[in-house]
Amino acid sequence: MAYQMVIFDNDGTLVDSETTAHRVLSGFLTELGYPTTLEESFHYFLGNAGRNVHTVVADRYGGTLPEDFTARCHDRVFAAFDRGVVAAPGAAEVLAELGRREVRYCLASSSDHAWIDLTLDRSGLREHLPASVVFSAEDVAGVGKPAPDLFLHAARAMGVAPADCLVVEDSPNGVLAARAAGMDVLGYTALMPAERLAAVGATALIGTLRQVLDHVA
Repeated sequence: MAYQMVIFDNDGTLVDSETTAHRVLSGFLTELGYPTTLEESFHYFLGNAGRNVHTVVADRYGGTLPEDFTARCHDRVFAAFDRGVVAAPGAAEVLAELGRREVRYCLASSSDHAWIDLTLDRSGLREHLPASVVFSAEDVAGVGKPAPDLFLHAARAMGVAPADCLVVEDSPNGVLAARAAGMDVLGYTALMPAERLAAVGATALIGTLRQVLDHVA
């Protein structure tokens, strides 16, 4: 199919931020008395950490987190990002090639704009992703993935029909959101097991970002 636009997730897809963020999260949980490995953090929280970390702690440990946990963890991750975050392998090259092919693209992330801006600035991807093609759950009243609202908003803002969009996602919630929006979606398996993305409806699976170009005319 000749897609008119590619919509990229940010964290864990274009920007290699997930390892840093989950190292901070797992360390903070362990510090608070809830031992969590990096691998466990990926398993439980990748793609939805902010929304279910309190629930997981309650279910796994029968405990509760401080009321300001989310804000404190957010500050710690921001500080880690500020010290440096890198683009995912091949991200800049793929965006540049899409530009050369005159294929439109944008970014749609459940993170807030401040988080997205910091990762793009520190990773060097800002030159490929000006504010006009960056969309956040903040733009849809904070309704993030797996709801389709963010992807539908991005398509509408860019003037492209949902069926003509190809989404690139690394989390089950992202895949679910894309499918709910009526969009094909490539499941990016750099961090997430391929079977988990396939199980929620990924149209196809890719192991590197460069493979996105194989799916774009």
